[in-house]
Amino acid sequence: MRVIAGLDGLRALVGGEALVSDWMLVDAARIAAFADATGDHQWIHIDQARAARESPYGGIVAHGYLTLSLIPALRASAMTIEGIAMGINYGTNRVRFPAPLLAGRRVRGHFTVAALEPLEGGAQVTWQVAVHEEGATKPCCAAEVIARVYEART
Repeated sequence: MRVIAGLDGLRALVGGEALVSDWMLVDAARIAAFADATGDHQWIHIDQARAARESPYGGIVAHGYLTLSLIPALRASAMTIEGIAMGINYGTNRVRFPAPLLAGRRVRGHFTVAALEPLEGGAQVTWQVAVHEEGATKPCCAAEVIARVYEART
């Protein structure tokens, strides 16, 4: 995990190297729990026998929005920013799911700071994020994610 020295350290990363998260397993139980939480019970996500028989992927796949929702946890394993009291998701720009994420596979996130804009008490950070399934040639999720981070009051 990379420790970033506050907003100045974050600012120094704009346009630079990617920060990489730990690997995270996305198993069928997590996919089923997401289906229950969202009400999206399409067979391609929950019916192993049918997915093995009928889907082009040979088994169940994670919801695209599940993959997108993993980004905060992946980010937390990639870095910590010193002096930040709170961060909030502000929005997401372009999101794509170029490849499926098969159940039972591991993913990790690659994070690049695309922009940092000052805000009262903090900054708005635009991240370029790519979530890669282990061994895949294309990311299973690519997104521009916007967060607002607020410095701890001293």
